Amino acid sequence: MLQVQDLTTSYGPVKALDGVSFEAPRGKITAVLGANGAGKTTLLRTVSGLIRPARGAAYLEGADLTRTPAEAMPGLGLSHVPEGRGVITELTVEENLRLGGLARADRSRPADLERVYTLFPVLSDRRRALAHVLSGGERQMLVIGRALMATPKVLLLDEPSLGLAPRIVAQIFDLLRGLVESDGLTVVLVEQNARSALSIADFGVVLNLGRLIVHDDAATLAADEKLRHAYLGF
Repeated sequence: MLQVQDLTTSYGPVKALDGVSFEAPRGKITAVLGANGAGKTTLLRTVSGLIRPARGAAYLEGADLTRTPAEAMPGLGLSHVPEGRGVITELTVEENLRLGGLARADRSRPADLERVYTLFPVLSDRRRALAHVLSGGERQMLVIGRALMATPKVLLLDEPSLGLAPRIVAQIFDLLRGLVESDGLTVVLVEQNARSALSIADFGVVLNLGRLIVHDDAATLAADEKLRHAYLGF
């Protein structure tokens, strides 16, 4: 589904990504792991067109994403949820969700909204509330729901658990696992909490200082004590 080939991205003289290559298979969760500064966020920003690489490419079903403007990504089936739970606080929950469907040719349909509300019942209860009154967990649900309104084939998620209570994190991770199994969604998940990410992922990619260290089954990575201690912090 998603192929990353020799991706190299620089900030001035500093290489944030250095020749990274891996594949994220269709209908699976691929966790991207590593310490702060490993290049995880830069990887997602490069794949989604927010940063242009110095070398290499990323492909979604054969389409070269590195030659595609960021605003055209939803039309190709790629949705990116950046770190930070960015919502438009002056708009209601439902208005924020409808923004997610604007890139589609048919825009958003009532059925799409109702599906998001089914996935996140708390958003249904607060659909007419302004987004600024939402809690951190509710905002995270809102930005994921907004991304799903574009009916993506691939969902890029950057640190969805950051700053959230463990109960909310468990709900979000259970939802992701369910979407993969029921809808065949492909998820690339950047997570600082490597233990939690590997518990729901099918595959894992470990980065260190912009370089790919290993790409393997999630279970194999979780069982590798030396690798965990060196790069994953548990």
